Amino acid sequence: MPKMKTHKGIKKRVRITATGKVRHRRSNTGHLMSGKSGNRCRSLRRPAVLKKAFTARIKEALGKAGS
Repeated sequence: MPKMKTHKGIKKRVRITATGKVRHRRSNTGHLMSGKSGNRCRSLRRPAVLKKAFTARIKEALGKAGS
């Protein structure tokens, strides 16, 4: 049986923390930042933690289903 391949697109966008949470960069930060408030821009800089419902699918796509 062949090994399962890692999903390279997810691998570039997501990190698994030591506790098993999935961190990702927030959207809406590419351009047109002048229309957004300073508070919003600052909060968008911080990485977000993915909701728990999606973590199993992400880990499976990364080949980390066992961990």
